[in-house]
Amino acid sequence: MSWLESFILGLVQGLTEFLPISSSAHLRLTAAFAGWHDPGAAFTAITQIGTEAAVLIYFRKDIARILSAWFGSLLGKVPRSDHDAQMGWLVIVGSIPIGVLGVTLKDQIEGPFRDLRLIATTLIVMGIVLGIADRLAARDETGGKHRAIRHRKDLKELGVKDGLIFGICQAMALIPGVSRSGATISGGLLMGYTREAAARYSFLLAIPAVLASGVFELKDAGEGHVSWGPTIFATIIAFVVGYAVIAWFMKFITTKSFMPFVYYRVLLGIVLIILVATGTLSPHAGESAG
Repeated sequence: MSWLESFILGLVQGLTEFLPISSSAHLRLTAAFAGWHDPGAAFTAITQIGTEAAVLIYFRKDIARILSAWFGSLLGKVPRSDHDAQMGWLVIVGSIPIGVLGVTLKDQIEGPFRDLRLIATTLIVMGIVLGIADRLAARDETGGKHRAIRHRKDLKELGVKDGLIFGICQAMALIPGVSRSGATISGGLLMGYTREAAARYSFLLAIPAVLASGVFELKDAGEGHVSWGPTIFATIIAFVVGYAVIAWFMKFITTKSFMPFVYYRVLLGIVLIILVATGTLSPHAGESAG
């Protein structure tokens, strides 16, 4: 991998990690369209450490408060009924599905799941799901001529059941094209949470999963065509760009709809299907040398 490739892929990772459009799919597609080797699951997981570092800094006050309350509850200094202490447990509970499936499906994640036909399908299907969830949220928030505004839940109303459902939604993102934020936010909206609550828990829930995945894949860094230098460089780029994106996204969702991302996902999926169907792009582009 050249330094130019690592710069562009790091930029793509930072731009797409927090948006509901799938960063892993875009890394795969960027390489395929450019005629490069597939960077692989290990490169994707490690560069995500950069974007998660951006989450740690952006939500540092929330994270510090949750960790303090959680450890305090273990020592009996903070009531277990405390909201922040409960959030600590809920993040752990929500991380179980992706931890189990990530280890169980490792071979599929690094192989069959990177087929461009599957990525195109998940882009479209999950885009439609996000669109439906967003419409339901908008209807509840604005009401209508014959419909009153409906209360939507915030994170203080999050329980073990919903936390586990969030976790199952996150685990779906092991398939490139699904999108970690897209799946968890869609799940949250369908369960009746506000856009901001769903996005905030989605980002907090991703921290242990992404960091664990990145550390686990460190042993595979530097193998094949991807060396340590470009991987670290891409991770740094992803961190810088990711921080700017997350700050923008959290402001965006307070007043805007997710529909632009829905249209983008569906259009990209359709274009990808056409390119593969016409033979313009191989469904396994770059894999043989990746």
